[in-house]
Amino acid sequence: MNDTLDKTIGQMVAEDYRTAQIFKNHKIDFCCKGNRTLQEVAEKKGLDLDSLVQELDTVQNQNQSDQPDFKTWPLDLLADYIEKKHHRYVEQQIPILKQYLTKLCKVHGERHPELHEIFEHFNASAGELAMHMKKEELVLFPWIRKMVSGPTNEQPHFGTVKNPIKMMMEEHDNEGERFRKIAELSHDYTPPADACNTYRVAFSLLQEFEEDLHRHIHLENNILFPKAEILENNVLSN
Repeated sequence: MNDTLDKTIGQMVAEDYRTAQIFKNHKIDFCCKGNRTLQEVAEKKGLDLDSLVQELDTVQNQNQSDQPDFKTWPLDLLADYIEKKHHRYVEQQIPILKQYLTKLCKVHGERHPELHEIFEHFNASAGELAMHMKKEELVLFPWIRKMVSGPTNEQPHFGTVKNPIKMMMEEHDNEGERFRKIAELSHDYTPPADACNTYRVAFSLLQEFEEDLHRHIHLENNILFPKAEILENNVLSN
């Protein structure tokens, strides 16, 4: 138990992604706000700390799943994976979800005005994510790959890798907040009683999008970014 209490929730999920489901069940943000300890979270949410630790221990004591151990991956490989798996997913799903949400607002918006607000938040998120991912792909990730290849005399225009990382994490926080609002407006993606099949599919896709975003942000905030800062310190000291 002491070992669990000494770690942040982000570290716990980085070590064993199965713990993420426990945090999701208790509506604990492990990606954007993964730098908090279990005790901090339990106190803030009024949860029983011992019960929470027991739930986590139960999951961690089960046989390991087939989930890759991302924390052992080279950083250039992890950056490639994030781009090809998560960035590509976001790019593919945004137009699909926009189409669904546009139709829902047109057909059901009068009876369910919250749909207009959900679409507004998603539309804003789509625009911000597109710019955010380009900054990672064109600025931050190439520099991480360059550091992995070995010491270099080149000085990045952003000074230290901590500067773009700080900006990316702030933008992650913004998207996390947007999707908290979307989840609240949609009653945790629960379609109303009069929902048609399109309504149900749209909410299902929206929930899937949020879950992918959580994994995406987790890999960056809790694994890639901290390791990139350590790598920069090692490169500079050589």
